[in-house]
Amino acid sequence: MLRDHPLTWRCGTHEISLARPRIMGILNVTPDSFSDGGQTMSPELAIKRGLEMLDQGADIIDVGGESTRPGFVPVSPEEEANRIVPVIRELVAAGAIVSVDTRHAEVARLCVRLGASIINDVTGFSDPAMIKVAASTKAGCIVMHAGEVAQHAATSRKQVTLDSSAEARAAAKAAAAGAATATGDVAAEAAGEPEAAPADMPTPAPNGSAQLEEVMARATRGIANPTVRLAQSSRRFTLPEEAPIMRQIMGFLGDRARELARAGVERERICIDPGPGFGKMADEDVVIQRATAKMVSMGYPVVCAVSRKRLVGSVAGIDDAARRDAASMGLALAAVEEGARILRVHDVEGTAQALAGYWSIAHPDPRRAFVALGSNLGDRISYLAQAAALIDAIPLTCVVGVSRAYESDPAYGIATPVANAVAEIRTELSPLSLLDALLKVEDELGRVRKPGEEGHGPRTIDCDLVWMEGETHAGAKLTLPHPHLGERDFVLVPMEDLMHDPVRFLTHSGVAVAEPENRLGHIRKDLGEVPWPA
Repeated sequence: MLRDHPLTWRCGTHEISLARPRIMGILNVTPDSFSDGGQTMSPELAIKRGLEMLDQGADIIDVGGESTRPGFVPVSPEEEANRIVPVIRELVAAGAIVSVDTRHAEVARLCVRLGASIINDVTGFSDPAMIKVAASTKAGCIVMHAGEVAQHAATSRKQVTLDSSAEARAAAKAAAAGAATATGDVAAEAAGEPEAAPADMPTPAPNGSAQLEEVMARATRGIANPTVRLAQSSRRFTLPEEAPIMRQIMGFLGDRARELARAGVERERICIDPGPGFGKMADEDVVIQRATAKMVSMGYPVVCAVSRKRLVGSVAGIDDAARRDAASMGLALAAVEEGARILRVHDVEGTAQALAGYWSIAHPDPRRAFVALGSNLGDRISYLAQAAALIDAIPLTCVVGVSRAYESDPAYGIATPVANAVAEIRTELSPLSLLDALLKVEDELGRVRKPGEEGHGPRTIDCDLVWMEGETHAGAKLTLPHPHLGERDFVLVPMEDLMHDPVRFLTHSGVAVAEPENRLGHIRKDLGEVPWPA
């Protein structure tokens, strides 16, 4: 029986809900990554970019200090740690869920101690030392397949050869050279050239010989008799056969996941990644991506990590990796439709927009949320009522109920008593999209934000998104749950009008709630009902 994808991925102290897809932003602290090498090489630039991705919609930041591009230059664990440790330390301090992209066990161990919640091992936890690190921590684990699939995927399908091993490439090169006088120049495409598997730690071949071998192998693929003229080749199928390829991919991923489980890593911590581009031709990658649903059926969360890869360039006809973002989003959304729930991407902002649009139509997903309302200017009760009505008018959102209004003592630097209420809503918007809509409500009701008075100045209305079902987020723009929710009497008391026991509810959600005498902004009087819609 096929299993549905799990709804939670346990990563250290975090439980990441996969009821909707999550975005993992790629942060390369390297000088030679294939599409953005050197752009965030300094810790300061990397930290700034990581925080920026959080505000753009990233749920996870994947920090790497060693490029695994074709022909990459391996770095020592010491150098890798020097690059990424300052970045991880600051992002963790900001509350981010951080993944460390490394194949070195000692680097993974150090970064988890610093607060990284996920180990993303490009070699698929093939190193026993890395398995020990995973077993000794509570970090989430991404098992990736890196390596050729064709040499292990023999098939009897007529006129298609799936062997891309080094020996086969050499034989193909020799055969092509012997037939060159009869055929002339071979038109070859290099777009499907596989990316190197880092476990092999290759170095660039002199004079492009590795690329030539790959082109020749592609040119002769599908030839039953290599002595026949190349012009007589007939490739009857657009893609290789799926079954042998997926046996190799799923067999490896399943074996590594079970090895982790035997070492003591809970199943709920394990995630799988088929490793697009790593030792695979573009045709093979298409086969693998089309089989995403089969990988989901294994019962582990599946990562889609096609961003800017050669596969994307092949299907979209784009040579420049930095220009492949739109096509990358297309492939990512296709993977989401088949059940992938983690999208590892370079363009976080664009992917978040595309995903929000796609998800809103393809997957109805109403969720519960609470918005704290506050006013200390003018007709305070009227502003609360107008805010509730405007929130009810936000697309894909409705107000379920509004608490009574309560006046609270000044807190957090606010000079005058505040009229407070809490609105319970249902929404299908993403947290950041909902926050943007709430800020527009504030603007419509005339809130003025003066420099230097952020968070404590007088306001006609304040709309704070304090809790949302299944959502945790970190960033300067939005933090969920609200970092001060458990200490705010002016939020907790109004919530009692909307549910039986908000303290128990929030505690179960992981929010630490202070005792009444230790809270801030104590309620001083009941101001009556909020007459909404206004």
